[in-house]
Amino acid sequence: MMRWIIGSSLKLRVVVATVAALLMVFGFTQLRTMPVDVLPEFSRPHVEIQVEILGLSAQEVEALITTPMEADLLNGTPWVKELRSVSIPGLASISLVFEKGTDLMRARQVAQERLNEVFALPRVAKHFTMINPVSSAGRTMAIGVTSNKMSLVDLTVLAHWTIQPRLLGVPGVANVSIWGRRERQLQVQVDPDRLRAQNVTLMQIIKTAGNALWSSPLSFLEASTPGTGGWVETPNQRLGVRHVLPITTAKDLAKVPIDDAESKRLGDVASVVEDHQPLIGDAIVNDAPALMLVVEKLPWANTHAVTQEVEKALAALRPGLSGLEMDSSLFRPATFLELAVGNLSRALLIGSVLMLAALFAFLLNWRAALISAVAIVVSMTAAGTVLYVRGAADRPRRRDRRRHRRHSQHRAAPPPASPGGT
Repeated sequence: MMRWIIGSSLKLRVVVATVAALLMVFGFTQLRTMPVDVLPEFSRPHVEIQVEILGLSAQEVEALITTPMEADLLNGTPWVKELRSVSIPGLASISLVFEKGTDLMRARQVAQERLNEVFALPRVAKHFTMINPVSSAGRTMAIGVTSNKMSLVDLTVLAHWTIQPRLLGVPGVANVSIWGRRERQLQVQVDPDRLRAQNVTLMQIIKTAGNALWSSPLSFLEASTPGTGGWVETPNQRLGVRHVLPITTAKDLAKVPIDDAESKRLGDVASVVEDHQPLIGDAIVNDAPALMLVVEKLPWANTHAVTQEVEKALAALRPGLSGLEMDSSLFRPATFLELAVGNLSRALLIGSVLMLAALFAFLLNWRAALISAVAIVVSMTAAGTVLYVRGAADRPRRRDRRRHRRHSQHRAAPPPASPGGT
């Protein structure tokens, strides 16, 4: 067999030389643009589901949310290998780990079908959220957001409604988390001794503060089910009623009469201030509290390409965000890729020169050395071409991207703005 291959190659040397030349041209033009990544996808397909429950302890979350969903709904989901869960105060997180080789979009579909049966959750619980799929490497970028002119509360508003939606629109981005976020809230801070002296209960304060807003997450308040706007009829037209919330500042909220004690105001029995929610951890940039945007990519997205698109989006946002600095160099795996590719290119160039020198020194014939060098280069190019044709890095990503585009059409819109919290 080997003799036949060698004999045929010698007889058809023009054809062999032409194929080798075309292969090298194809390799140098196509293989240079093949995607590279930090790590391959090594984790099994998994789906994470989260349910937010306001005001419940970890034990109550486990008993009322996590255990019923695991035992009655998600147990027995097709292709599920493991079922994991975490219950913390106010949040239940359940992860379904599927068998290796399971199509990720099909796994999300079967999990969604099981979750459609969720109807017995406590009213205080929000609807479940299925987290977007992320790559095994996880974070693709960390962006520090700082400002010498704006408060962290104002930075949070700007990051939530301007920067985060723009970055979520970048192809390949699965999620953008804001670390250190401080959401603006109108807080009613009570003192038990002061309430006792004024003969006011804590439930009266809760009802007053909650019903003073257009809507409240507390299901036992009237504000949890806001009514319709209505209209005013005139002889020739119908005028719709538009509600304008009169409470915009802490001073406005402090003037609201207390439920069942109209002679007293909230400001008389409690401290009404504008502040943010209690923090669980924080983001530190340049040794000072700041915001940090953590970007995660989809499993089939390329780290270097996503990083470049995110940086282009940040560059497009900067002219309209005066007084704000965005540092994208805090955590940037694409820098490692760029350095690695550059070092590899230099190493290949130096190695090629040394290889030619060694071949010439051993063979003492420039034609034999040249033929040996070309044979080595053609072999390496052929190996890379086989990987390219088989779609080891490129074809599955394009196929999954098409699936993601179909899936992303059903992504929910961000929640409406809230005037504050209590």
